[in-house]
Amino acid sequence: MMEIKVLGTGCANCKKTKAVIADAVKELHLDLNIVEVQDIPSIMAYGVMSTPAIVIDEKVVSSGRVPAKSQVIEMIRKAQTA
Repeated sequence: MMEIKVLGTGCANCKKTKAVIADAVKELHLDLNIVEVQDIPSIMAYGVMSTPAIVIDEKVVSSGRVPAKSQVIEMIRKAQTA
């Protein structure tokens, strides 16, 4: 099963990012896990220097911004075909 992680310290943009991802997942009718990672050492282990960041199946696909829902849908589709 695909897993999407939102890396961040729980800031407003991190919460917005999680909401955008949830919307995209709902629109695509997918059943997958959305996990929040707020532990700084765990975030740094991904090599991420700015949050929020999005990790799909252990690959960083976005960092330092809140993407649009259409961008998240594209990220998920790319990950499904990889």
